[in-house]
Formats: sequence, structure tokens, C-alpha cells
Amino acid sequence: MTDNRQSLSDLASLTQQPAPATAGAPAITTDGEAPAAPTQVLPVTPLREQILDKFGRAYATGRRKDAVARVWLKPGSGKITINGRDQEVYFARPTLRLVINQVFGITEREGQYDVVCTVKGGGLSGQAGAVKHGISQALTRFEPILRAPVKAAGFLTRDSRTVERKKYGRAKARRSFQFSKR
Repeated sequence: MTDNRQSLSDLASLTQQPAPATAGAPAITTDGEAPAAPTQVLPVTPLREQILDKFGRAYATGRRKDAVARVWLKPGSGKITINGRDQEVYFARPTLRLVINQVFGITEREGQYDVVCTVKGGGLSGQAGAVKHGISQALTRFEPILRAPVKAAGFLTRDSRTVERKKYGRAKARRSFQFSKR
């Protein structure tokens, strides 16, 4: 049996490239000038491709608590329609409208896209969160370059917090019935 063990110095010699003959002195071209410094070629990460339907819209589904929102996004004047109603009518509270428009604020795209969405289930707060999640997903499908800032803001992650279920023998999920000494 032969012993083929190698040391680290043996491995280093295998991986080293031979140096060019004129490593110390700059090469001189025929016209007498030194050549330009070689440009570094950086590997280009493949960008995600744009995902659109036959009408030129980006579609995505957003979820939050028990609410599910189906969102279609297309270039336009910035009109947001939820279940056939304008956002000011559907989400009367300004805080809910602020939640929906956070995505456009982060990406600096206010007033550039029209949003049409249908939302079901849950309450108004959950529905606003679902619409925000859907807009974030659809925007990254329409403009893949925006994925990094939207993801860094945490808008692409579905918020998995839901209401804890009620347990038997308890008044609510954790609240016990009132103790009676007598």
C-alpha cells in the first residue's frame, strides 16, 4: 500500500498560477506607451426576470392574519382600488392608508403605479397588512431591481403572527375563569 498523504504546502503549490515573465516591469507597447490597467471583470448576478400577465400587469398574493389580498399592479397615475372602492373609502383610517403606501415610499415610486386588489377575511388592520404584502410582491415582480430595498425593509416576509386559539377550561386563549374562594 502506498502513502499518498500531502501537506498544505503541496496543495498550495498545486493551486498557484505561474507568474508572467515581466511581472515587475510594465510592458511597453510599440508606440512607446504603457498599456492601460486591466479592468476587473466582476461576475454579474443574474437578475430575476419580470413576471407579467397578458395585460402587462404584475400579480401577487398578500397575506396577514386571516386576510388574503389578490393584487394586480400596472403603471399608471397612483390610483389604489380595493374591492371596487377607492382606498380613502375602504380604509377610512389614515394609518391604514399609510401602511399600504409604505412600499411606494421606500422604493420612491409614489404615484407611478395603479393598484387593483380584492381582499377577503380578517379585519381592516389585517387586510391593510395583506394589501401591503401583495403590493410588495407585485412590485418586485414588475421591477426586479427593487427587490433588495423592499426585502431589506422586511415587506416581502409574511407576518406569521396570528391569534392564538381558545383552549378548553379557559375563558380565552390563556385567561382563566375567575377563582372563587367560597
